[in-house]
Parts: sequence; C-alpha cells; structure tokens
Amino acid sequence: MTAKYDTTCGVCASPVRPGEDIAKAGERWAHAACAGAAPSTSGTRAAKPKKAPRPDMPAADGALEVWTDGACSGNPGPGGWAWATRDGRQDSGGEARTTNQRMEIRAALEAVRALDGPLVVVSDSTYVVNCFRDGWWKGWIARGWVTSAKKPVVSRDLWEPLITLVNERGDVSFRWTRGHSGDEMNDLVDRLAVEQSRAVADA
Repeated sequence: MTAKYDTTCGVCASPVRPGEDIAKAGERWAHAACAGAAPSTSGTRAAKPKKAPRPDMPAADGALEVWTDGACSGNPGPGGWAWATRDGRQDSGGEARTTNQRMEIRAALEAVRALDGPLVVVSDSTYVVNCFRDGWWKGWIARGWVTSAKKPVVSRDLWEPLITLVNERGDVSFRWTRGHSGDEMNDLVDRLAVEQSRAVADA
C-alpha cells in the first residue's frame, strides 16, 4: 500500500511522503521497511525476525558525498532546500509557496547540477532515494509519467531534469540517512533549509 498523504512513521518517527510504501505497525502506519522490523504486538505469537537493512546503491570509487535536505512551513507554504559537502561547499535557496516533497527533490537536483564527478547524494527522504534505488523512475517514464496508481507523477517538473541528469552522468548514486539522528551533515543541511524557508516567509 502507498501513502496518500503526508504523515509520520509510527516506528522511526521520520516523515512519510505520498507515494511511499507503507504498512501497519501495530495500530499505526509506518514505512513498509520499518513495519517489517517492528516487534510483534501480540503476546501469543513470536516476534517477526528483523529484515536485513536494504542495500545501498553501488557508488563509484572515490565518489564525493553530498548531503541534501528540504524544509517547508505548511504544505504548501514557504520552503527551503540545501546541500553541503564535508569540504565546505554548500548552497541553499527557497520558494514562497511549495511543499516539503518538492524541496527534497530540488535539493538533490541542485546538488547534482552543481557538483562534477562521481557523487553520492545522501538524503533523509525515502521518496528521493527509493526513486533511484528501486527504479521507480523507469515505470514512470514507461507509463508516460504516470504512477502505478494511474495518477500523474507529482513534481514532474523537478523529477524529469533530475532523472535525466542522473542517467546522462551515470556516476550518481543515492543513500538514505535517518533524519534528526545525530548525522552532523544531515543536521547542517536541515538547518540551512529551515533558515531559507524562514527567510522566504519573512520576505
């Protein structure tokens, strides 16, 4: 089953975006992967074994890691995007009326546009990461930019240039990181994106 609305995962507490795979974890909805790792709530049945972590996409040797994030106050509302690397390179921007999902995609797009050479895009957005790790984009294109639920792909204006650029380069991979979990670079881009969304709101 896929999520229809923005919500929060009942297991990892990170955002669940429309289009992401979800499943019941006890009485709450969660990412499908998180629900598979959740302990059983029944005292009469053995707990399900934890699923192995999903493998990362293969990365080119010596690939540069870039962390990306998006933020939005309201959905839609004023939003911001940001990317940063450990060597100090970074960029950020904002839009007056947007969504968190669009800002996550925009952050990845801006990073891939700005940085040459092999790249690993590190994002806390499963929507962005799974699009490439699970090849969702192949189905979208094959169906004429329609989802498996027969609905137009949301934010095609951002997805199409990102997917095109990633495929043309052939040296970009994506890796998921849990948001707000102590990853200093994820915390940095989150802070930059939030600052941009506030600046736009105050403008």
